Amino acid sequence: MNHKNLSRRDCLRWLGVASLAGASLPSGAASLARIRERGTLIVALYKDMPPFHVAGKGIDVAIAQALADSLGVKLSMLPFSADENMGDDLRNMVWRGHYLGFGPADVLMHVPVDKPLIDDTPQANIFAPYYRERVVLARQLDRLPQLDTLSALGDAKVAVPGQTLAGWLMIGAEGGAYRNLLNTQWKDGAEAARALQRGEVAAAAGLASEMESVLRGDARFAIAPIPSPRAQRNGWAVGLAVKKDATDLAQALQAGVNDLVSSGRMREMFDGANVAWQTP
Repeated sequence: MNHKNLSRRDCLRWLGVASLAGASLPSGAASLARIRERGTLIVALYKDMPPFHVAGKGIDVAIAQALADSLGVKLSMLPFSADENMGDDLRNMVWRGHYLGFGPADVLMHVPVDKPLIDDTPQANIFAPYYRERVVLARQLDRLPQLDTLSALGDAKVAVPGQTLAGWLMIGAEGGAYRNLLNTQWKDGAEAARALQRGEVAAAAGLASEMESVLRGDARFAIAPIPSPRAQRNGWAVGLAVKKDATDLAQALQAGVNDLVSSGRMREMFDGANVAWQTP
């Protein structure tokens, strides 16, 4: 996984040529000026995505606010529910707008910075990775002191949200060998982690951010990658997406993310949600 680097020098050179020629700037090139004139940055945020956004609070909200501050404007949040796939979300929230009449936003957060997705979405610019997510398995140490393989679960029950990547990995592991151990009723990994915390199960699977937000720092539990060859141990980076021609906005947002990282504020935002920040 990688991200698309933007050339500030080339952008400024083009703007200078356009100005000297007396040409009017295309709509995308003026996007940052329009946002500043409006006085708000409209940020699309996934609904009910703990610990990144729940009811107007979370890590992505804190990052969005910091980015709006860096542009000298107010934050306007546009929460939305995920569609069938990432391509639909990019179409609805970045480059066209939703058929129900809302969107697009100025920027969408929590987009996988993934080359196939970038190549398949020429209408959007996907950039500025700010976190590396992973799928993990948390366990109660006094019941499962070692878990080098899934077979070490024995007959221990595992909480996992069924309609997620973690659910797919656990349900399909070793030809479905562990399906009878799984409790899949949970809507997200944070709920599954709380079931583990309450002692209802011996283990819970989900995203690292979800597990850590509930269990990090509690010595009773261990959190580690799912011991399955189908689980991508290095995870994937998430970042921002804007309309393809919004070059000046992308440059400004990239600078804002860079500053959050270099100043240590990005790590602090994740720490504030009890999540260990992972370099993209």
